[in-house]
Amino acid sequence: MSYKKQMFYVQELEKTHDLGDTIAPPVRDVLMLDDEKEFSDVLKDFLTEHNFRVTSVRSGVEGLKKVMVADFDLILCDMLMPGLPGDMFYIAVEKTKPQLCKRFIFMTGHRGDKKIDQFIRSVKGIMLWKPFRPNDLLSMMHTVLRKNGLD
Repeated sequence: MSYKKQMFYVQELEKTHDLGDTIAPPVRDVLMLDDEKEFSDVLKDFLTEHNFRVTSVRSGVEGLKKVMVADFDLILCDMLMPGLPGDMFYIAVEKTKPQLCKRFIFMTGHRGDKKIDQFIRSVKGIMLWKPFRPNDLLSMMHTVLRKNGLD
């Protein structure tokens, strides 16, 4: 067999296939704390369709229990919940798993609340005002993932 034929034969054996965009991004784990069931159910369905695995809880106390047994790539946290509101939940996480604090996105429908505004500024947090467009949340989530080296 001539050298040219051998090279052609080797090249045929070494073919690679371009997978393009067929590889799905990794599934990211999200903890969502919101006491509004309908809102969280709709948001959970939307995020699941976009390759997120969502653990949904209704209070900061339930959220703290979840954080104690698992790490999450993102935490979506409503500010006003019964029992343990968002700011107190954040402080509890800060004491137990401080590495998760840069993964928070806070949510509230109470725009202009001085206590909430002051808290968000003090922790240099990210706030999403309800109602918001789901794609705005996705964009914000990808920004947080990228900043944490997870995207």
